[in-house]
Amino acid sequence: MLWQCCKVRRCLRSINKKLTVSFFILLLFGMSGLLFFPHLQDLLDTPQHQGPGGKLLYSSGQLVKKEHCPRCLDDTQASGPVVSRFPSPVPPAKLPQRNPQSSAVNHIDITKNHYKLLNSSSPLQQHDGDLAGYNINTTDQLSQVQHARQNFMNKVCAKYGESAGTRPITRQHVSRIFVEDVHKLLYCEVPKVGCSNWKRVLTVLQGNASSPDKLKHEELHFGKHLKRLDSFNYKGIIYRLETYTKVLFSREPFERLVSAFRDKFENPNSYYHSVFGKRIISRYRKNPSRQALRTGAGVTFKEFIQYLLDVHRPVGMDIHWQLAAQLCSPCLIHYDFIGKFETMEEDANFLLRHIGAPTNLTLPSFKDRNPKAARTSSQITHKYFMQLSLKERQRTYDFYFMDYLLFNYSKPFEDLY
Repeated sequence: MLWQCCKVRRCLRSINKKLTVSFFILLLFGMSGLLFFPHLQDLLDTPQHQGPGGKLLYSSGQLVKKEHCPRCLDDTQASGPVVSRFPSPVPPAKLPQRNPQSSAVNHIDITKNHYKLLNSSSPLQQHDGDLAGYNINTTDQLSQVQHARQNFMNKVCAKYGESAGTRPITRQHVSRIFVEDVHKLLYCEVPKVGCSNWKRVLTVLQGNASSPDKLKHEELHFGKHLKRLDSFNYKGIIYRLETYTKVLFSREPFERLVSAFRDKFENPNSYYHSVFGKRIISRYRKNPSRQALRTGAGVTFKEFIQYLLDVHRPVGMDIHWQLAAQLCSPCLIHYDFIGKFETMEEDANFLLRHIGAPTNLTLPSFKDRNPKAARTSSQITHKYFMQLSLKERQRTYDFYFMDYLLFNYSKPFEDLY
């Protein structure tokens, strides 16, 4: 009898444990469902593909209403002149073939200021549409430059990247794009490529300021003068991607990286020193001082590169050194205008005249952050990268390889492959 009682108790305890486990499983399943459901709804509403000509398509074939995205702005039919497209393109540029023995591709810059950190004794390989040697100062020549850049990028995307329509375009893909509704302009922000001055121009074009010179740096980046494309509902995003002039500016990747390092780590900056500096020093410096660990100041360029190349980096990526290809997705979004930092004045003036901007409006050239410091140049960039080993330079080049490829920049050092 005693044995039977014990057996009953064991059975009850077993049943109780199973019921407890089942209850917790059901509870967790229910909580995960509550967390997942909003994201599921968002996924169902996500644009699925960008079809030919930059059109976004929904899986359901229907536009998403505002109530599906209560934080989104209304889709207003923006006023302003309809922007005409650029003239017919020149014949497509022939993409240089990748050497199977090398991870690099011969790059040809079609701008008049061809960028090289080290002068090469070998002549540049020419290709159809190459305008090197021309005095690029007329509208026709600048239009040809634009089409040559676009054709080259299209070739690279088709061969090495993704093409429009290969995967969905999400809000993340348009999160760096700023909207100027009056002149129907979409500007993708790539930090350290003159983005502060371009935000000044966009603010004036939008009618929120009378002059770009009167706008302060903090007001530009933390104010509410400009809207991002991902703040609109999906109908508004589609409308603007299809009808607005989409603009993207690039810069030689190594030079952009050095510019970001100098700005964020060699000057007083409470955020970058605290968030990035402390962790970088703690992880990559041998016997760091207490002061360095406390303040995060004094990060060296070599330590910064160690952080950048570390797949287990102690703190995440930042837009100031993230690839332009990742920030703006140029293989998924067809940009109507591709400018370059190296020819900023010519490109900016051409674009502003094309969209019908006021004749007295030009892109500012002043440097509002650390104005006494010399601008980052090819010579300064060279000095910083000579602090690294050949292996570190090679790995950094590999890290930014898609930016070098897409925007047609030459290999920055001759000893890279």
